[in-house]
Amino acid sequence: MINFYKTEDGVLRKIDGMCHDCWVSVIAPTEEEIVRLKTEFSISGEFISAALDEEEAARIETEDGQTLIIMDIPFADRSEENEVYTTMPIGIITTSECIMTISLRENIVLRDMTAGLVKNVNTKYKTEFVLYMLQRMAARFLQYLRQIDKRTSHMEKLLRKSMRNKELIQLMDLQKSLVYFQTSLKSNESNLGRIMRGRYIKMYEDDQDLLEDVLIELKQAIEMCDIYSSILSGTMDAFASVISNNLNIVMKLLASITIIMAIPTMVFSFYGMNIGTESGTLPFAGTIWVPLAVSVVATFIAGVILYKKDLF
Repeated sequence: MINFYKTEDGVLRKIDGMCHDCWVSVIAPTEEEIVRLKTEFSISGEFISAALDEEEAARIETEDGQTLIIMDIPFADRSEENEVYTTMPIGIITTSECIMTISLRENIVLRDMTAGLVKNVNTKYKTEFVLYMLQRMAARFLQYLRQIDKRTSHMEKLLRKSMRNKELIQLMDLQKSLVYFQTSLKSNESNLGRIMRGRYIKMYEDDQDLLEDVLIELKQAIEMCDIYSSILSGTMDAFASVISNNLNIVMKLLASITIIMAIPTMVFSFYGMNIGTESGTLPFAGTIWVPLAVSVVATFIAGVILYKKDLF
């Protein structure tokens, strides 16, 4: 899908086709659209392949007057029972004619841009437009990190009431999401450092200030991600210890119950043996009250001992 946008009268509007100083948004392009990008827009095939590679790392490259910026953006994969956060690459290509973004699927950053939620964007100023987009990416990282923190706290409260596999699996998914975020944020920070040196795209004084703001938000996201990852790792270890301790308590209780139940069985087993008159008989074998009394006394004594040993 290829859409065209241009800033007119201070508002980003959707237009019908390609024009000078516009933004071309390419989302999940078909084979025909990829061919169109190569022929009509003269975009390098390597740039297109890199932008559509799900495993592509964040980097910057310049070729034939075109600059490719690969950045990782946050993505929330929602299902009926769970929500997993991950990252996906997006390619930002700047040419003398336009700005082009290429992504595998629609994402919230591009939706924010097209919906006009990012103020003061102007497709005429390419560097500024790119930086506003990067700032929105950093803001979305921060937003998702706060959501992860809230969900972690919610899962902790549920696990304190009842240890269930469902909540533990959700905590594992959140931990995996933080690993993805950590890797992507550090790659993005490295990319912004290259941009700041001004070797790939031309920077003006106002652009430098905006880039510094983006870097500040990105570093804040990295710090938050490190903190939340450490907290979640400690939480998982603590709950693993709690689960192991609960299992030990249950096993001790079951062992104690087994001992208590074995005593009457042993006593009545002795009195239930088939002993003839030549071998003699057990004392008081003719009455049930004696073995019953012995069983009760022995069980009571064993129970007191186990209780003092803190096995109940």
